[in-house]
Amino acid sequence: MTTMFATRAARRRAVAFTFLLSLSLMLMAMSSSPLVTEFQNAVGFALRPVQGAIHGVADSVAGVFAAVGEIDNLHTDNAALRRENERLTAENLRAQAILDENEELAGLLQLRNSLDYKTAAAEVIARESSEARRSVTISKGTDDGIKAGDVAIGEGGSLVGRVSAAGPTFSIVTLISDRTSTVIGQTETSEATGEVVGQLGGALILQNVDSTIVVEPGEQVLTPGLELAGGIRSPFPKGLLIGEVTDVRQEPNSIVQTAYLQPTANLEKVGFVLVILDYVGGLPDPGDIPVDCGQLGEGGVLPDGEEPCIEPNGTTRPAATPLLP
Repeated sequence: MTTMFATRAARRRAVAFTFLLSLSLMLMAMSSSPLVTEFQNAVGFALRPVQGAIHGVADSVAGVFAAVGEIDNLHTDNAALRRENERLTAENLRAQAILDENEELAGLLQLRNSLDYKTAAAEVIARESSEARRSVTISKGTDDGIKAGDVAIGEGGSLVGRVSAAGPTFSIVTLISDRTSTVIGQTETSEATGEVVGQLGGALILQNVDSTIVVEPGEQVLTPGLELAGGIRSPFPKGLLIGEVTDVRQEPNSIVQTAYLQPTANLEKVGFVLVILDYVGGLPDPGDIPVDCGQLGEGGVLPDGEEPCIEPNGTTRPAATPLLP
């Protein structure tokens, strides 16, 4: 019984194999027929637009995915380039700051070598630039010989301000742009004299200038370093650069005029100063005030410690030696 079933299965497989083989041979014979070839060509031609459209859609989809990938890569590259650009910009700013600092220090060193005064170089470590107060704090104080009243100058012999307070390791310098600051200034060409005072916003004006003197924009304004009889001396040495005249205003029928100045020193960015330690200005000490010759005692003898008397004609001392050569 089992052998009978096996024989039938083998017969069915043989019949199926023979049928499939015959069908394959028939199809191979038909495929080489010119009629079938023409039919295949016709179907291919008819379906070519559809195939092209399908290929176009496929290419578009592939292009979209490729573009998305490229955009993502570009975002990543742009972020990296932006970070690198920011780093290089910061490095350039630091390098420029160091270069500016070196140039300022070199200028101060050159100025220091040309002065006849003893000076102390100090760095600006803090600044106050409010509307009511304009000052800087420097890195040296009484331990280095600095005291209140000393004059602070910048590169090129420009006037920065005066020390208003001093501690052991720091000092506060009130800038000439402060509203409380007053400096006697003189124009270089016309020799017009007036008071340089600070204004809101850090501007400088030269006020109370004789209106009969012609003051032109572009003139430099310097400290005249005046000295009067009786030992009265300007608080600032002669020859310090204060600023340049930018404009001149005069009210009608006024006997004085006002000049507006651009400070020579960059007061908002000054990083280092020289403090003059041995210049003595202002009123002399009481023990150093000369006496009037008409007030001498019997025999015309001066009291102990008094300076020589003032001549009756009241002539002034010679002007101070210029600060700058």
